[in-house]
Amino acid sequence: MLRPPVLWRLTRLRSPAVSAGNGGRREVASGVPPSGSTSPRALNIFDRELKRKQKNWAARQPEPMKFDYLKEEVGSRIADRVYDIARDFPLALDVGCGRGYIAQHLNKEIVGKIFQTDIAEHALKNSSETDIPTVNILADEEFLPFQENTFDLVVSSLSLHWVNDLPRALEQLAETEREGGFSPHISPFTAVNDLGHLLGRAGFNTLTVDTDEIQVNYPGMFELMEDLKGMGESNCSWNRKALLHRDTMLAAAAVYREMYRNEDGSIPATYQIYHMIGWKYHDSQAKPAERGSATVSFGELAKLNDVMSQGKKE
Repeated sequence: MLRPPVLWRLTRLRSPAVSAGNGGRREVASGVPPSGSTSPRALNIFDRELKRKQKNWAARQPEPMKFDYLKEEVGSRIADRVYDIARDFPLALDVGCGRGYIAQHLNKEIVGKIFQTDIAEHALKNSSETDIPTVNILADEEFLPFQENTFDLVVSSLSLHWVNDLPRALEQLAETEREGGFSPHISPFTAVNDLGHLLGRAGFNTLTVDTDEIQVNYPGMFELMEDLKGMGESNCSWNRKALLHRDTMLAAAAVYREMYRNEDGSIPATYQIYHMIGWKYHDSQAKPAERGSATVSFGELAKLNDVMSQGKKE
């Protein structure tokens, strides 16, 4: 079953800091590094400049919303998880926001103000409407221009899988949060059992990691490829093939249809979404008891059922 890259990642290296001042929707060009720049310790797998061009191309199409179905769905699922948290967030950050797929599902009772960053300026120019005061900032996920301990909530949807250094990206998000909040919702190319470790290493605690799968049926492989291109999700790896011959593409489409087609003749594509939630440590959080401070052993707990049964009989 095809599992297209679903969709996110992040890193760091600070540009001039942007403070969270007052004001409504506006755009601030900041935080985009020179072409070809990467973190010195990052594996340089993805061409970030090419990814910016791909996302800008997609955002400039006559009907960009035609390809938004996956990002809309995932954005609404992240918003649902924010609503599940019994608190509000005065200041939030959406990293790799695209056209604002998360913010449009939130309201100002939960989020007082939101900063939205993306590497593609045309995505920001066409961002969806929301009643939350919004600041749009042109910034690469690998070079976020914010001071430490700025935000109460940090979210990211379908963006981090194109970042070259995911561990450093998560560390940067942990520094950005000021009282604990929501970590990135991501689906990078990594094993799901490694994600909790990455969050813990970055400074988050009270971790939750789970997986969603969204299956979409397409008429054929070429329609799937067209939609991935329209989403701005074409391959941007440095080692990608510059050209695939038509015969190769036709053969691949035939094999894919033969192996995976549905009864109605369509072909399925399964998008696997990893949800990662973590809180930055804060003094107000409950702390685990010190090792050796227990007053009852696990062996004694085994007797509890007998004691309760006797009590009921009496």
